[in-house]
Amino acid sequence: MGVRKRQTAENRKEAQKSLYFAKLNDVPTSPRKMRLVADMIRGVEVQKALGMLKFSTKEASGRLEKLLRSAIANWEAKTGKKADDEQLVVKAVNVDCGRTLKRMRPAPQGRGYRIRKRSNHVTIVVDSVNNNDKN
Repeated sequence: MGVRKRQTAENRKEAQKSLYFAKLNDVPTSPRKMRLVADMIRGVEVQKALGMLKFSTKEASGRLEKLLRSAIANWEAKTGKKADDEQLVVKAVNVDCGRTLKRMRPAPQGRGYRIRKRSNHVTIVVDSVNNNDKN
């Protein structure tokens, strides 16, 4: 590995140490449906976001709720503080396209319609309010 690549990799690792996040890969829902739920909780306080996700009727909200709880647990593990004592905020939610499974469906007159089963990758970044103001 070259010197420049090694330095950028080390810089990226140092930046990751100060972030408190959780990542979920290959979620079998379309990114568009997941973004609808992700937009609801972006920039919201964590406890309020958990309530919004719990009572949402969307299927993606259950997966995002579990992922948000994981991000909170990661924050608690890295900082050594309790989430109830601090005021945590969902700093960022990224929904990226994952792999697409391509299937064929029989259609009239010997044709076939293409079905695309989409998936996505979700990343949630959580931070306390006082750290959020400094950045």
